[in-house]
Amino acid sequence: MLQVSKKTLNIRGRIVDLSRPLVMGILNTTSDSFFGGSRANSENEVVERVGVMLAEGADLIDIGGYSTRPGAKDISVAEESDSILAALHAITKFFPETIISIDTFRSEVARAAVAAGASLINDVSGGTLDSGMFETVAELRVPYVLMHMRGEPQTMNKLTQYDHLVRDILKDLQTKINALRALGVADIIVDPGFGFAKTIAQNFELLRNLSEFEQLGYPVLAGLSRKSTIYKTLGVAPEDALNGTTVLNTLALERGASILRVHDVKQAVEAVKLWSMAGTVRN
Repeated sequence: MLQVSKKTLNIRGRIVDLSRPLVMGILNTTSDSFFGGSRANSENEVVERVGVMLAEGADLIDIGGYSTRPGAKDISVAEESDSILAALHAITKFFPETIISIDTFRSEVARAAVAAGASLINDVSGGTLDSGMFETVAELRVPYVLMHMRGEPQTMNKLTQYDHLVRDILKDLQTKINALRALGVADIIVDPGFGFAKTIAQNFELLRNLSEFEQLGYPVLAGLSRKSTIYKTLGVAPEDALNGTTVLNTLALERGASILRVHDVKQAVEAVKLWSMAGTVRN
């Protein structure tokens, strides 16, 4: 395994520095997402939400048109693609300089989104749900978020048995990194997949050992925002999980996260700033 994490991303010719952790704001175009505050179902709602996130300091916007919460319903490629492309059109029209990530595990949706202006692909399945995804990413020449997951959103909660949690996930991700590199994919972001085929206890174990994922040699993304690991542990609703999210995001920064994927941009940006001012910026 590599020992030094890559500190830049080439995003359509723009070199993005990761020595300061980035904040990725979440925009969901499906009404089935678990947190209502991230949803936008019309052009006006998209423009309003994205405008707020950019004003609060978001470095990237991640658009998702397929809910991947546990037990979420399946939707067609056409339905997912239509909602994502509508949001993309609105964002590129009103905020043309925005770096846009597409949260999809379908290569067909990824291809259409990149043609419409997206710059990254965020695949929760790590290529397991679409055998053509790796080849598509290589052809499109865009950065790829490689996440660990087992099964599908409808079945993943039943697939939480590991021999050695962190070691097993590292091995799985390394195998996929090797496959991506063989295809010429240079810009990879690693996501251990908090909440995807992991129990609450396993999510905390992952967080404690998050620095181990820097061994893979690529930036690490942490997606902890308002997840059940937080709100079930605290005995609150997702709407009341912002404070817990900020705590875990700060711990993720301390353990090497280069990107925070969040519903609440302002608080994440503040966490990054205060963490950086405390003298813990990684060189």
